[in-house]
Amino acid sequence: MSTLVERILDTGAEPEIHGYLHRPESPNGDALILAHSAGSNAQSPLLVSVAGAFADAGFTVLRMDLPFRQARPHGPPFPAVAAKDRQGIRRAVEFMRRSVQGRVFLGGHSYGGRQATMLAAEEPELASGLLLLSYPLHPPRKPEQKRDAHLPKLQTESLFVHGSRDPFGSPEEMAQALKLIPARTELVICERAGHDLKGAELERLVVEKFVEFFGGA
Repeated sequence: MSTLVERILDTGAEPEIHGYLHRPESPNGDALILAHSAGSNAQSPLLVSVAGAFADAGFTVLRMDLPFRQARPHGPPFPAVAAKDRQGIRRAVEFMRRSVQGRVFLGGHSYGGRQATMLAAEEPELASGLLLLSYPLHPPRKPEQKRDAHLPKLQTESLFVHGSRDPFGSPEEMAQALKLIPARTELVICERAGHDLKGAELERLVVEKFVEFFGGA
């Protein structure tokens, strides 16, 4: 399926929206926003490949640069800017609601996905569902530092895709964390994959599981 990918720069309000919009040839009416990890940007190979697969399936997809990355081309985010990153995701949702008639889903890899869950916990009606790629449950080798305090407040249906070798959380730890979420969830484990989720047929698998979990447009 042919997909048009265009550079997006929306400076109409703060935070600005910087990213890449995938417009499918035959749109299904739904949209997906993808936010990157702490060490990457909207051009992350994982986000590019996943966005392309969803666009091929008919979704309008926005790969966005979070505000911290707009401010600094390299380096991880500072904790103090996390709230602004969530504001940026909220702005992206508003932008996408003007672009499609159907549902708007939020997603992200690692840090980007974590910020999406925190935003959705604060605003349950914001998104129709969440796609979390390699949710960073805790820092590597620090299982006691769980990032799950907001999960009991998360009322948005969520699909988690996680590598079996991810040092940010084992499959068993992730399964326990999902029990904290009162909404419907599913955990998809990618065998032999790490935090970067590199692996054959990953994109096809993610789209297939997503459509099964959330249903068609």
